[in-house]
Amino acid sequence: MSKCKCYPEVCEEYQKAVEKCKRKLRGFIAEKNCAPLMVRTAWHSAGTFDVCTKTGGPFGTMKYPEELAHGANAGLDIAVRLLEPIKEQFLILTYADFYQLAGIVAVEVTGGPEIPFHPGRQDKTEPPVEGRLPDATKGPDHLRQVFIKQMGLTDKDIVALSGAHTLGRCHKERSGFEGAWTSNPLIFDNSYFKELLSGEKEGLLQLPSDKALIEDPAFHPYVEKYAADEDAFFADYAEAHLKLSELGFADC
Repeated sequence: MSKCKCYPEVCEEYQKAVEKCKRKLRGFIAEKNCAPLMVRTAWHSAGTFDVCTKTGGPFGTMKYPEELAHGANAGLDIAVRLLEPIKEQFLILTYADFYQLAGIVAVEVTGGPEIPFHPGRQDKTEPPVEGRLPDATKGPDHLRQVFIKQMGLTDKDIVALSGAHTLGRCHKERSGFEGAWTSNPLIFDNSYFKELLSGEKEGLLQLPSDKALIEDPAFHPYVEKYAADEDAFFADYAEAHLKLSELGFADC
């Protein structure tokens, strides 16, 4: 039997603040062209969840210097700093909800799918231990260790979530890699998968974790599917992003 979701109730004032904050974030992210950074912040916050210990996850700890100092989070201090003036306008919202809302809005602003948002996450004060996020230099076994065994997601989720690499680029000083995955890194579409199947191109990035999606026999069919059908990618991405943003939240 699948898990049901018991989302905590929030008051009308809180829900109104969520909707108003969403509007503010849309304008801000579009103006600053910072959608990739916002998606990365939301992802790196949520992706630390461990299903065995029930620690980590999307609970606002990214604001703490200890978590920002993790190697995988290099550069995310910029996102936290950019977002703080907006957060100060919505003191009623938790940082846990706020960071995940920013990630969802960033996908929508760049043309991606609409992702449901359920408020009610509580802030935690204990950042997760370092080393829980995926390592781009490693292959399919590592991806499954992190996404499936640690987070509790699936092969389909791994490939769909990887499609968000259609946004953004790597910076050598942050990750050791340089370049974008697609020719337009501010548009959310299925071009990441098309680029994977077309082979390496000069100026476009392919990391070992990207190549794993082509080489692994279970991942590859999803790459083919999403390259051929953007609607299918959007549907599966929205489902996977929702799951990621709610790891450890509202399960009963």
